[in-house]
Amino acid sequence: MFWKLQEQVSDRLPKIASVAVLTAMIAGISATSIAPAYADVEVVADQAKVFRLEEPAETIILGNPSIADVTVHDRLTIVITGKSYGTTNLVVLNDASEPVVEELITVTAEMAGYVAIQRNNSRFTYSCNPDCHEVLRLGDNKGKISDIATTISARNTLAEDGTVATNTN
Repeated sequence: MFWKLQEQVSDRLPKIASVAVLTAMIAGISATSIAPAYADVEVVADQAKVFRLEEPAETIILGNPSIADVTVHDRLTIVITGKSYGTTNLVVLNDASEPVVEELITVTAEMAGYVAIQRNNSRFTYSCNPDCHEVLRLGDNKGKISDIATTISARNTLAEDGTVATNTN
């Protein structure tokens, strides 16, 4: 696998090499220490992605469960859900404890249809499609997240209880 990565990097180097990379190579730093700048699997936060395996899974190891979650549908199908922004790794082992999958999982933010407003050191995010509504996004103002979460929780409680909300204003 190391040699395969070295070949991939060496093949791409002429295409993507920047002045800094060329300087580092001239200085004697090995080209094998340069890793590709992309993730194997990209998942959007708060969304799920189906991942099919070529061999049945016996053991699934997720590097950081605060970044992504894995649900096993069956031994050949897992679902990866983005929880918070960042990169972690996924390792799937077969019955013989051999790796079937070794992938990087990067969780990113959905950008389409969202507007972020930065006010000093606070950010507020809105989903605009076509009207704008407040949404919960990682990194937003903590007070605003708390207000929105309370509103969502109250709305869900009303829906579950079958109660009708009355406007007291």
